[in-house]
Amino acid sequence: MLNRYPLWKYLLILLVLLVGLIYSLPNLFPEDPAVQISSDGGDFSLDERRLNSLESSLTDADIDIQSIERDAKSVLIRLHNADDQILARDMLSETLGDDYVVALNLAESTPGWLKSLSASPMTLGLDLRGGVHFLLEVDMKAALTQRLEVNASAMRETLRDERIRYRNTEVQERSIHMDFMNAEDRDEARSLIRRDFPDLDYRDLERERGAGLAMTLTDTAVQEIQDYAVNQNLTTLRNRVNELGVAEPLVQRQGPARIVVELPGVQDTAAAKRIVGATANLEFRLEARPDTPQAETESYDFRNTERTATLMRDVIITGDSVSNANRSFDENGRPQVNINLDGTGGTLMNRSTRTNIGRNMAVLFIEHKTRDRTVMEDGKETTVRTPYTERSIISLATIQSALGNSFRITGLESPTEAADLALLLRSGSLAAPIYFAQERTIGPSLGEKNIERGILSVQIGLLLVVAFMLIRYKVFGVIANLALGFNLVLLVAAMSLLGATLTLPGIAGIVLTLGMAVDANVLIFERIREEMRTGLSAQQAIHAGYERAFTSIVDANITTLLVALILFSIGTGPVKGFAVTLSLGILTSLFTSLMVTRSMVNLCYGRKPVKKLWI
Repeated sequence: MLNRYPLWKYLLILLVLLVGLIYSLPNLFPEDPAVQISSDGGDFSLDERRLNSLESSLTDADIDIQSIERDAKSVLIRLHNADDQILARDMLSETLGDDYVVALNLAESTPGWLKSLSASPMTLGLDLRGGVHFLLEVDMKAALTQRLEVNASAMRETLRDERIRYRNTEVQERSIHMDFMNAEDRDEARSLIRRDFPDLDYRDLERERGAGLAMTLTDTAVQEIQDYAVNQNLTTLRNRVNELGVAEPLVQRQGPARIVVELPGVQDTAAAKRIVGATANLEFRLEARPDTPQAETESYDFRNTERTATLMRDVIITGDSVSNANRSFDENGRPQVNINLDGTGGTLMNRSTRTNIGRNMAVLFIEHKTRDRTVMEDGKETTVRTPYTERSIISLATIQSALGNSFRITGLESPTEAADLALLLRSGSLAAPIYFAQERTIGPSLGEKNIERGILSVQIGLLLVVAFMLIRYKVFGVIANLALGFNLVLLVAAMSLLGATLTLPGIAGIVLTLGMAVDANVLIFERIREEMRTGLSAQQAIHAGYERAFTSIVDANITTLLVALILFSIGTGPVKGFAVTLSLGILTSLFTSLMVTRSMVNLCYGRKPVKKLWI
């Protein structure tokens, strides 16, 4: 019989619409403005008495508190008004001091029964939700110095293997200087080193005693090192941001030496800086023997103690060789980091420890920092940034047996420090230090204005489409408009389920989807009119209209879907957001225009004789 669906198809459509309604509901519960208190490094501790005092001070300042939630790592203070966030943060920061991190936050308000179904609202982008914007600058001078130090270490090892004596190694800007006992040793060393380092310019140096050799990086080599430093830092920063769990972050290069990082929804600038900007790395070195020449050793302090130890200058491996790292606790309940090395790192570690059983091996923690000071230049205040490097020993243990690809690092102060170190090692070390050239927090108030304008644009677009369909197609227009509403619900539900991020371009994609969603119904309804003019009955016209318009509708939407997929694959940031909403909108509109409207038309006309259609 024409225009009748089997029962299972009606039930399937009803189930899809019901699931879409449930998973779109969390978007009706907006996030609450909040202030979050957490620890700056160590374990979190904030007693009830002090928390009550903070609550009283906020209340005295006419800040309307909605609720206070506490867990093992932080305290979340929900507020009724977003305008009170900054005032509350400033008051709490001044009261608590530097031992705590007080940050703006947006807390979910989804009901518990929806959370139990894993339903959550759509993630909003930086332009809607606010977040953190960093402009990072790569220290190109340090990149060259680090590469030269690695090269110098390899050169020393080569010369020792060939039993060529050298007296001193010095790294200067773009060159390495080495001193030898005589010119013959220098010439032999140059021929050996040139084989492994062809990208250096070699020049003899005159010395009062002995002979010297200067090895300078060529301009091409300098450019390659600098490009590698920026690209490697890009990869590392992306890994770190992914570890933070930020949805749709932006990490991209800007100019020859700068990187832009945008973290939507992150209001905790201090915590983001601690992870994104951390330039920490590890070096594994042997402790020097008493008879080791002074030129081959370096002395370092232990962290937070007055002890010192003398280590070999040569590095066994660095944090670059770490393939995985996880925080755990040792048999005494102290925090530690379990390390897994890649193939090359495991081979180097095994080779070094196998021949040095009984010696001590140190884990050297290296961190690049800056000191900023304000000076007056030409009557204007200028910030002068001075980079410096801190090196300290976090572990010094005796090698009991040959180590392989897995071992552990102990001597860490707190579980938080162990977790941060593991994260940094997993995501990879930076090829060169980075410094914050600019940072800013985009507050949620700006996002609220964008959301209001976006919702208004959706409402206007929806209203115009609804009005057109009602005027043009009457009863069938009502059916198309109901399907359009279902389409919007399914689109929101799909974006919520997939964790897609909604941005301003994404809202533009939704508006475009609303316009495109009725295209299929226009084709179907016009085809029904055409079939009726040829003399077919109402039931036959409805059947022919849906059947004969199907191919045209699918072809038109598939071509648009292909374009959206191409935009998603090659685009970044806003372009991706637009492509995501457009792709999902095409799929949901196909379902609603072909199946949902057909089911409603079948229910209205499929079970009765019809002489005239209101179309």
